[in-house]
Amino acid sequence: MTVSGIISALIVGLIIGALGRLALPGKQSIPIWLTIVVGIVAAVIGTFIANALGVGDTRGIDWIEVIIQVALAAGGVAVAAGFYTRKRVS
Repeated sequence: MTVSGIISALIVGLIIGALGRLALPGKQSIPIWLTIVVGIVAAVIGTFIANALGVGDTRGIDWIEVIIQVALAAGGVAVAAGFYTRKRVS
């Protein structure tokens, strides 16, 4: 993986993580670095799922792939917020 690939993954992870975080109601008390990590993982897994469904490479913007990625990120942020909050309170 090149430096530009790593930078692209960080940017996509930040955007997908932020969209996933915005999709959830209420406040999530997790740090931004955890949001980025969840976003990167959601983007990678979402791309694999979209490709498996045959909607990963369409003409124009792959809206179905983005929706899958954001849904995964929202779920990941919710799980991470639950673990992170529980860990900090204990």
